[in-house]
Amino acid sequence: MSDPYITKPKVYVLGRQVVVADELGRFLNDEGVLFSTDTSLAAEVLTEVAGRTCYMSFGKGRKSNQEYLENILSSKHGSVLEHAVWNLLFTGVSRSLTHELVRHRAGFGYSQLSQRYVDEGDARYVVPPLYQENNQLQEKWKQTIDLVRRAYVELAEATTQYVQQKHPEMPPRDRRKWARQAARSILPNACETKIFVTGNSRAWRHFLELRGSPHADAEIRLLAVEVCKALKKESPNIFHDIELVDEPDGMPSVRVQHSKV
Repeated sequence: MSDPYITKPKVYVLGRQVVVADELGRFLNDEGVLFSTDTSLAAEVLTEVAGRTCYMSFGKGRKSNQEYLENILSSKHGSVLEHAVWNLLFTGVSRSLTHELVRHRAGFGYSQLSQRYVDEGDARYVVPPLYQENNQLQEKWKQTIDLVRRAYVELAEATTQYVQQKHPEMPPRDRRKWARQAARSILPNACETKIFVTGNSRAWRHFLELRGSPHADAEIRLLAVEVCKALKKESPNIFHDIELVDEPDGMPSVRVQHSKV
């Protein structure tokens, strides 16, 4: 088994949009308007098209995509940003973190690892950032995690045997599910999980503003920093006003110029 202790989350960008150019061209031709933009990124093109549709301002007051989206941000026309969507996969995060993450409902969709179907006997655990600073506290924490890990394995095995005796007709897969869904009750919040998250850019901005704050929980703040790095690469124009800042506590935070768009 690899190192069972995790100190940093990972963010994978698994999905992004594409522009259906033929359909965009058909719309522009049907309406008798012209449109061009200086960005090739689908999320930025679609956001600009959505905004210009509101006023049918294609070909009028033309400016760069960055200038156009800056006006969207500064005027807080946030609904336009809901048309740009990304699919991210997070690993190396704890159940404690995802309890907070899934509170972000509007604009988000989630698919998370199931502890009912996945054997957590070899699960990994996320070391809280505070314990990463102190070797003595970290060692006490690891000792506790080791006790819980062994207890889970023993309990899951005993529960599987009990279910088999009680329901010999039950398929093995269902017996394991029954045992795991009961035994998981003793697993700590530090247990690592994996979660697939789909969100639009307005929702992602809200997440970054709240969870990247110096006042946020340290673990989810670290995740927000990694998400910020990924999304700024994905769309420099939509996220151009969001920056990483080094804080006195030694951790970076996320600072948003245009708040609550």
